[in-house]
Amino acid sequence: MNQPLATDYNVPETLDSLACDVLERASAQGIDAAEVAISAGEGLAVTVRDGACETVEHERDKSLAVTVYLGGRKGSATTTDFSGDALAETVAAARRIAEHGEVDEHAGLAAPEFLARAVPDLDLDHPWDIDAEHAIALALECERAALGHDPRIRQSDGASVNRYRGTRAYANSHGFHGAYRGTRHSISAVMIGADDGGMQRGYWYSSNRRPELLEDAAAIGRTAGARTVAKLGARRIATTALPVLFENRVASGLIGHLVGAISGGAQYRRASFLLDALGETVLPASLSLSERPHLPAGPASAAFDSDGVATTPKTIIDGGRLTTYLLSAYAARRLGRTPTGNAGGTHNLLLSPGTRSLEEIIASLDRALLVTDLMGFGVNAVTGDYSRGASGFLVERGERVHAVEEITVAGNLKTMLMGITEVGSDIDPSASVQTGSILVDRMTIAGGGAD
Repeated sequence: MNQPLATDYNVPETLDSLACDVLERASAQGIDAAEVAISAGEGLAVTVRDGACETVEHERDKSLAVTVYLGGRKGSATTTDFSGDALAETVAAARRIAEHGEVDEHAGLAAPEFLARAVPDLDLDHPWDIDAEHAIALALECERAALGHDPRIRQSDGASVNRYRGTRAYANSHGFHGAYRGTRHSISAVMIGADDGGMQRGYWYSSNRRPELLEDAAAIGRTAGARTVAKLGARRIATTALPVLFENRVASGLIGHLVGAISGGAQYRRASFLLDALGETVLPASLSLSERPHLPAGPASAAFDSDGVATTPKTIIDGGRLTTYLLSAYAARRLGRTPTGNAGGTHNLLLSPGTRSLEEIIASLDRALLVTDLMGFGVNAVTGDYSRGASGFLVERGERVHAVEEITVAGNLKTMLMGITEVGSDIDPSASVQTGSILVDRMTIAGGGAD
């Protein structure tokens, strides 16, 4: 007997129809305020180590979440079973939870006037037609290039190739529904080097929605090898205070802390080092931070947020001054404001870049610390106190003198952000937070070694 064909849920039209069907089920149960969020995707991940395939993972996932509102009470339930009976039970479960919940006057769907009216094609879907055999070959090419870069590269900690294609859909009882599909692919390598001074680990990676824009696999391997070798001979330095230059891939974390502080949740919970800072200067006047949610093929582009609210391009910080908080519909009600299309996060942030490259900035420094890696979670989002384990390079008279490890960089985020003296031109366009390397005028460096 012929078996029925399995439904391919990784299709926008399929998920959009399913979301609307769930809303109809909610309406049939007497629920007039509900929202449905669905995701589905498939991917491939391979890892090789020491010239042999270590893992091959084929990923296929799907999930559906229903949230209902009953007189200010909220209930949510999720399922990975998309059968009719399971969907009906998921709606019923959300209702039961809401019936026993506490009343929250701010809970509810986003008002209809804020919802997206269209879902434009943002060019997010670029599938990579690569099977496991070819992905393994590409990972091996990356690893060989890394191991062959320098005899001090003693072993591989793995080279990986990943591809993913996923679909998201959202619908609510105000009549909004929309779905879109997007891709994300990457190649990476992690190497281990050794000399008489000890062992070091270094890495490099490339990620993009478009597979043809990924960095060449061999080039990724060579860069991973070069970064590993550069860290050999690392040592601690004496405790001091110096300018700190954060390489672009770690500098994005500073912007992440800033974004967290101006999010609606941090503001209405009164848990932010930038509390009530709207209209105040939070960055030097030379800097601005913008959001570009409709950037074609952008790493975090989206036409609507997790509430169905339309995303819009905006300048979050203009000439150093904070012009808006980042608000979901719920946070907006709590703060007496309007939603900004940021439920679920931000969409393609850009910190205004400078004109000099990382190497040009380094060449201009008399004595400073270049941070290439950060460890630990020593950040207090309420006070802004910042203390992270770090490694990188001591810079003297415009040159890297030696690698540095086992140190801590410390300061206060509010002071650090205002103390940014330069942003480099070395922006990674594939990052969702796009910033060049960031130079902070002065931070405490806790070491313990001799200079």
